[in-house]
Amino acid sequence: MKAAILSSDSDSDMKLLIELANKLGIKTKILSGEDAEDLAMAYLIDEAKTGEYVDTQDFISNLRK
Repeated sequence: MKAAILSSDSDSDMKLLIELANKLGIKTKILSGEDAEDLAMAYLIDEAKTGEYVDTQDFISNLRK
């Protein structure tokens, strides 16, 4: 499966792209702002994983410095 995220300030352009995608047999879904933020956060969390244990208290202490 491949995915693409498109963003536009123009409702008419976005509607045209969705219509074209549907005619080509491509599934579309309009994301809410909250959905888009959740997707971005999940991506960033996945990219930042190191597999190393981080002590919570040390982490909080470093944030307070």
